[in-house]
Amino acid sequence: MLEFFLDDSTLSAIGLSLQLASTTTLVLLVLATPLAWWLSRGATWLRSCVSSVVAMPIVLPPSVLGFYLLVSFGPQGPIGHLTQLMGLQGLNFTFAGLLIGSVIYSLPFAVQPLQNAFEAIGTRPLEVAATLRASPLDTFIHVVLPLSKPGYLTAGVLVFAHTVGEFGVVLMLGGNIPGKTQVLSTKIYGHVEALEYAQAHWLAAMMLVFSFFCLLALAGLRRQARPARV
Repeated sequence: MLEFFLDDSTLSAIGLSLQLASTTTLVLLVLATPLAWWLSRGATWLRSCVSSVVAMPIVLPPSVLGFYLLVSFGPQGPIGHLTQLMGLQGLNFTFAGLLIGSVIYSLPFAVQPLQNAFEAIGTRPLEVAATLRASPLDTFIHVVLPLSKPGYLTAGVLVFAHTVGEFGVVLMLGGNIPGKTQVLSTKIYGHVEALEYAQAHWLAAMMLVFSFFCLLALAGLRRQARPARV
């Protein structure tokens, strides 16, 4: 029974989903760190505007974001035209395109937990480090990052889970090409289109269990977190 549902195409979709989620998480933890740190350093009109742009994927329909990325990556789009001039492969219907779309779509789920963690530190630890003649880089590495560990864990879990479950963006950008751009969410969609409800139920149940354990992990992180403000 298990072998019937976990055929080669299903295992490929699972593997591609995990690869996309893992890569997106790593990329976003790196890219979101300086952005979240800058946003946490005070409230100005520019920071408010940037924060609103970062949070936009939360309220924007995934199909809208996916559509504009699809157009941008196309031959007539600015990014697609640039890749053509550089002699590179187009981004639509490729793993690289899925990765860029996933990074943009999950950006607020990385930035906001990190920003909250940075703001919770307060200014006192930074002032103490400055009196000890620590450089800003040393202060960030040896003071800010350790105190922000709960924020990084939360951001990692949220981004990973959000990427595994995304549907609209990956369907618009990558289609549903088996072995190339087909992930778990689009695999379920393909089963439903083909009226293969038994296979769809099986994969949907896997996603349901995965989502539950992700939420359970987040609840555990919140219980273990301690106020970092000094």
